[in-house]
Amino acid sequence: MDYKDTYKKWLEDDRFDEETKKDLLSIKDDEEEIKDRFHQSLKFGTAGLRGKLGAGTNRMNIYNVAQATQGFADTIAEGGEEAKNKGVAIAYDVRHMSEEFAKIAAEVFAANGIKVYIHKEIQPTPVCSYTIRKLGNVAGVMVTASHNPREYNGYKAYNHEGSQILDETADKILGHIAEHPDFFEIPRVDFEEGLKDGIIEYVDDKLIEDYIKEILDCTINDEGIDKDINVVYTPLNGAGNKLVRRILDERGFKNINVVKEQENPDPDFTTVGYPNPEDPKAFKYSENLGKEVGADLLLATDPDSDRCAVEVRDKDGNYKFLTGNLIGSLLTNYILGALKDNGELPENAAVVKSLVSTDLVKPIANKYGVKVYDVLTGFKNIYAVANELDENKSGKFVFGFEESIGYNYKDFVRDKDAVNSAMMITEMAAYYKSQGKSLLDVIDELFNEYGYYSNEVVSIVLEGLDGQERISRIMTQVRNNPIKEVCDYNVKNIIDYQDDDTGLPKSNVLKYYLEDDSWFAIRPSGTEPKIKIYINAIGKDMDESKDKLVKINKFMQDIIDSIE
Repeated sequence: MDYKDTYKKWLEDDRFDEETKKDLLSIKDDEEEIKDRFHQSLKFGTAGLRGKLGAGTNRMNIYNVAQATQGFADTIAEGGEEAKNKGVAIAYDVRHMSEEFAKIAAEVFAANGIKVYIHKEIQPTPVCSYTIRKLGNVAGVMVTASHNPREYNGYKAYNHEGSQILDETADKILGHIAEHPDFFEIPRVDFEEGLKDGIIEYVDDKLIEDYIKEILDCTINDEGIDKDINVVYTPLNGAGNKLVRRILDERGFKNINVVKEQENPDPDFTTVGYPNPEDPKAFKYSENLGKEVGADLLLATDPDSDRCAVEVRDKDGNYKFLTGNLIGSLLTNYILGALKDNGELPENAAVVKSLVSTDLVKPIANKYGVKVYDVLTGFKNIYAVANELDENKSGKFVFGFEESIGYNYKDFVRDKDAVNSAMMITEMAAYYKSQGKSLLDVIDELFNEYGYYSNEVVSIVLEGLDGQERISRIMTQVRNNPIKEVCDYNVKNIIDYQDDDTGLPKSNVLKYYLEDDSWFAIRPSGTEPKIKIYINAIGKDMDESKDKLVKINKFMQDIIDSIE
């Protein structure tokens, strides 16, 4: 059906609610907006659903959420009554419509005879993963759009291991969604009635206490570290406020200063606009407070508190942003070294990272006899390794990270966890401070010992249908015209994760290795309208490494700019 016909069908269908009708009428003269909202349906993938809020097939709204949940319910029902009785966990963050979407999902699951355990207030994403594992649920849903702009919301689907679903499950759900084209035939149980009947149940507060205890048990060094370290923390008006502050307090870090303007939930993220702590602009308020109180360390968590970003005060009193690659390298070095010193490093220990994250961790892990696994982007792939190691009893997952400021120590949560990470980063900084060193000093030590690595991620935003089509053209042209040389550097190997036999699931990623093992990669984002360039440049010193990075970056951006 043509997008205009679909729009007209929605507009004329009296079963849609009044707010939806108003929204549809507000765009009646905007051809491009109608096209963007109705040219396709939001596709359910391994990231679940994610999109702008609003009326339309290509938007996040109560109808698409109900339809997706019915597809998920049908997939769960394939496991029979046992699967239904194990039930699903549901949690949600601070965004517009998050609680409403969570309750609609609960109503649809309940109408399908699937027991629902739902959190009664906003929670970080890792709490959803923890709930699934703790309660023995068959699956879970987290309503969040992570760090996307305020206009977005999303729906993450989890499996029984507490990891986000993989392709096979996503394809099943997508198939079942197609069996329910009529939104209004999807069954729902009234939420309050579901609570009375017991098919829907609020998660007991004790579960949060257990989660807190498990994170506190991640402590490696507690004695002899500088617990007076001065920290500024911002939850960026998201879901991390209560738990991050409580964890740090219970660890004995009392010198925690919270950015008041960003302390409480705000779905409009008024003080920051784009609530992504990967962007140093998100630290504006934190830097101001940091200078006022003399903070050593600035911590920021994103709206659903699965990502954690860091800035550190330098010798001149200014704050320096640390990339996810640097934090991942620091944590790998600290955790492995501290576990080794304490005699607690597991045999066959494993560190897992995304294949577009820095290779600096490889020589670090090698020093401790620890294997590094490279996987596709996304913590669903990082914890797929943990799940496999468990099943085969072939190793022990210790730490996982990806360059997009996501990390986790241990595996009782099988997704990235900013609550845990905030504690470990603070412990690490306090440990080195007691030795008279900042995290910047430790980074210099790592480069001196293991080599000079410069990493960068370049995100090029291409929104709308035109942007989507251009991203497709860029990937096709780059794939069909292999790059053989970048400036003065020869390409020794090209890996096409869509076509080559890599042992990993197929993915639209191209990675190019240069003769000195520097590399760069290009891929479309799975959750945002972006194409991304990743660079890992190695040099004999930092100047050479940075120079190489700049040249590779310009080379790739010139190629992208040339493709209309």
